Parts: sequence; C-alpha cells; structure tokens
Amino acid sequence: MSEKQTTLAQSVSLSGKGLHTGYEVQIIFNPAPENHGYKFQRIDLEGQPIISANIANVTDTSRGTTLEEKGIKLHTIEHVLSALHGLKLDNVLIQMNGPEAPILDGSSKLIAEAILDAGIEEQYAKKNYFEITEKIVYTDEENNIEIIAYPDDNFSINVLIDYNSKVVGNQYASYNTHTDYAKEIAPCRTFVFFHELEFLLKNNLIKGGDLENAIVIMENKVPQSELDRIADLFNKPHIAVKPEGYLNNLELRYNNEIARHKLLDLMGDLALVGMPIKGKIVATRPGHYANTQFAALIKKQLKEEIGKAHIPKYNPNTKPLYDINKIKEILPHRSPFLLVDKILELTDSMVIGMKNVTMNEGFFVGHFPNEPVMPGVLQIEAMAQTGGILVLNTVDNPNDYLTYFLKIDKVRFKQKVVPGDTLIFKLELITPIRRGIAHMFGQAFVGNKVVVEGELMAQILKAN
Repeated sequence: MSEKQTTLAQSVSLSGKGLHTGYEVQIIFNPAPENHGYKFQRIDLEGQPIISANIANVTDTSRGTTLEEKGIKLHTIEHVLSALHGLKLDNVLIQMNGPEAPILDGSSKLIAEAILDAGIEEQYAKKNYFEITEKIVYTDEENNIEIIAYPDDNFSINVLIDYNSKVVGNQYASYNTHTDYAKEIAPCRTFVFFHELEFLLKNNLIKGGDLENAIVIMENKVPQSELDRIADLFNKPHIAVKPEGYLNNLELRYNNEIARHKLLDLMGDLALVGMPIKGKIVATRPGHYANTQFAALIKKQLKEEIGKAHIPKYNPNTKPLYDINKIKEILPHRSPFLLVDKILELTDSMVIGMKNVTMNEGFFVGHFPNEPVMPGVLQIEAMAQTGGILVLNTVDNPNDYLTYFLKIDKVRFKQKVVPGDTLIFKLELITPIRRGIAHMFGQAFVGNKVVVEGELMAQILKAN
C-alpha cells in the first residue's frame, strides 16, 4: 500500500525565547490540508504573512537557518523543521508571534513531545517522495566538508564530525527509517565552544542564550575566575568543568550527542527541499551553510526530474490518435498553413501533437536562405492549431466551428527550430472552457528541451 500524507490531529503550542533575538515567542503548530507542506505564518505582523519553508527562501546561515519571503524574516527554524521531518509529518502551518523560533532546551525534544501529544493524523493524499536517482555531491575542500546523496530505496543519514577537538574527538551518528527520532535524535542539544561565548554575548548574537540550553565544550583549561565571570554574564550560578571537558551544569544525553545534533540540524535543513527523500545521505562535518547548499542541489535535481516527467514521450512506431487526414476533418487549415502532422494524445483538458520540420517548408526560402530558422510566430501558430484540436473536440460537428485568437501572453522562445527537428506540442487547459473561451498553457519541445512556451486564449465561434 502507498503511504499517505500526514498532518497534526489538533493544534499545539510552545513558548520560549529566541536564541539570538531574545524575544519571547509563542509557536503554534496547526493541522494543514493535503499538499500544503510546511509553511510559517507571522501572526504578529499586519496581514499575517506566510513564509514557505523553501530552500529558495534561505538568506542567512551564519548562526542558524534564516528564511525570508517578501521582506519578512524568520530565524533559527532548523529545530522546528527537524522535528516535523523526523516525525514524518507532511502538512503543517506553523504560526509565530515573533521573528525567531524559541530555542527551548537547545534541541527538538520539547517540540517532538508536543507534536506526539497532539497526535498525528493520516490524510487521503498519497505521500510524495523525491527519489535520488544519481549521486549528488557537495564539497567544501577548504573546510573539509562533504555531503553526498546516493540512490537508495529508503531514507538514511550518516554523519561524521571532527573538529580537531580532544574533548569532542571524532563522532559518528546515524538515522534510518527504523530510528525512533523522538527518543534518539530530538533530545540532542546544540553546542558551543567556551571561547565563543563572550564574543557571541558582546555581539548581541545570543540574547536568549542560556548555559542550560547548550552544551559548552571546554577545549582548554580556564581559570575558575574566568568561569565565574562568564556565569555572571549569563546571570547563572558559578560552575566548574567536568574532567571530560564540559561544563558541569548538565549531563550529556548521549556520548555522541554533538554528532547527533549535527544530524538533527541536517534533517531540519533538508526539510527545505519540500518533500521527503528516498536516498542515503553521508555527511562529513556538516553545517547550516553546507546543508542548505546541498539541499539546493537536491532541489535543482528535483525540478529537473519534474520537468523531464512533463516532457511528452514520442514513439514513431506507435499509431497516432489522429493522422493528417483525420486532422483535416477537424481543422480548416490547408497547405501551406496546416502546421500539425499528428495528434498523439487527447483528453478533456490536454492534447499532444507533432510536426516534422523539413527543409521543404516554404518559409525557409526567405527565413533565412543561409541559416534556415522556423519563424517564432509559426511555432505559436502550430501550437495553437494543436490546441484547436483540443477545443473543437468539445463541440459536436467541429467542421461547423472555428477558433480565433483572443490573446497570446507570457511567450518565451528558448531555442531555435531548424530543418530536421521534430516538434512535440503539449497544451493544457488552465481553466475549464466557459462560454466558448479556452485559456491554455502550451509548450513545444524538441527532444527534451522546451523551445517555446506561452499562454494562449481562443474563442470558439460558428463558421459563417
């Protein structure tokens, strides 16, 4: 059985400070309809604008992942998205009354628990996956970062970190479809090296920071007086250093909690692809910049795959639905202005046609003698004639009707059409035909490349 999309059974909310802004923020997780995806909503702003969780909206990754859409920003959203991704939710509206998601305890634990308490509800629509079909590689040689996606039937992540730290050492973490995200990944907290704390504080970068919502790594020996000074900056009791090199205000939840948190972050950033992935991800020293660059590579391949899926397949050995004689029974055009040779497919809302472009076309005599190119206006005309078959198929006795252009809009020519090309036309209704008006989106392909596309509007009228 195919998997179904999921959403929340009911709304649930949490409150806390944003790590960098220090603002007290309420975040509300709401059920959303099928194919909605993850969307944020700033309910504190006029018009309550929506910001899509889309890799194209990432504008900063210096201290977390920041989204921006139409000038509206949201900071540090990776832990939120990681929880949604890890719990296999597909459709959620996340409302916030501030510019930054609350840091809570520095992990996704409280978010995951709240979501599980609210309940997860199955929807009717099929869950869509992007399947990795070929290796995708992101590398940053200067920082020794590499993230690779391999084809696989399931989703998994392997993370290896090495910060040249005698405290952290080399750590490894993994996730697969059998991993209990809520128990094994969500509780793993963010971390910071001790020497970074004062710089972050003095530059107003962790206004909501707390020694209890991050693991503080002590790479070098520091006098107790310095530890006391830093504790005073955070308005916290004085603390000491554990023998293994961490501040003693908290216990590690896992020996490899640092690597697990990096995996948590990577899952959050990969959610920005827009759909769950089937593939094996292997990441060495991942970080938000690398994660989002890698997600952008996946999104690019996803768009290419979607584009390829929409390219009509032409098999010259397959008998056409309409040959030229059948087309002549429907369209009034004749040589030299009948510009479609075959109809390959036809439904109530879509038609696919074909034209073989040969040197014998009359227009090549003057366009151009030394470099024959099919005029763009004739490419549009050929596309429109194909659309005419779709339109006239909706009426009885099509010979009694003609179709006339009302509007041509958003036309883009992307590649020359020359003798020897086989043009494949695909036209789809943008809206149902009403009162004899047909509004269509059309594309013409040569091979797997779009050569022209645009919107066509035509009217069906009875012939005199």
